[in-house]
Amino acid sequence: MKLQLGELILDLDARQLRHGQADIHLSPKAFELLSTLIEHRPRALSKQELHDRLWPSTFVSDTNLPTLVTEVRQALGDTARTPRFVRTSHRYGYAFCGEAIELVEAGPAGESASFCWLIKDGRRLPLRTGENILGRDLDGGIPIESPTVSRRHARIFVSETEATLEDLTSKNGTYVGETPVSQAVRLKNGDEIRTGSVVFHFRMTVRGGSTATWSRAARKPR
Repeated sequence: MKLQLGELILDLDARQLRHGQADIHLSPKAFELLSTLIEHRPRALSKQELHDRLWPSTFVSDTNLPTLVTEVRQALGDTARTPRFVRTSHRYGYAFCGEAIELVEAGPAGESASFCWLIKDGRRLPLRTGENILGRDLDGGIPIESPTVSRRHARIFVSETEATLEDLTSKNGTYVGETPVSQAVRLKNGDEIRTGSVVFHFRMTVRGGSTATWSRAARKPR
């Protein structure tokens, strides 16, 4: 499984943390600590739970865990004072407080448009160049399992430089934020898309690799 942590990619199977093509070193214990915190997010794990997981049936110094936390934070570019990923629960333990998005591989048909995607329930859904249909009981496109969604509910068309959203005369409508979609709408990074009662967040990167600004208000609440 691969997870996107901000600008970083965490590959749990390969046990790698990467920034672009560059590997970021984590000791085996630090990698295990990070994986454990992500696995149990957003719950804070006590120091005793973490000791039992990392050093089962072994006595270690009380400084070992804070040292590992510091290593993880340095690798993530995080700080204890203003944490983006690892939060200290005072006199208790630690928790993963950031966004960890599972990266889902695109299907074999069509060409994946790597610069834009949807996020739903913490999962990354790549959008392809050309037509992407959102709806219920689809053979292709992006299926949505909800009785509030029409069989062919909406369409996102992705060109080389932008993505537009259209409603396909759905019963319950398509919205960007609180605005109903009555004609083709150009999507912006961070837009909230609602089809029936199902909510997605639209993400895109600027061609050339840099990520466009995305409001923290668009984050999925935990």
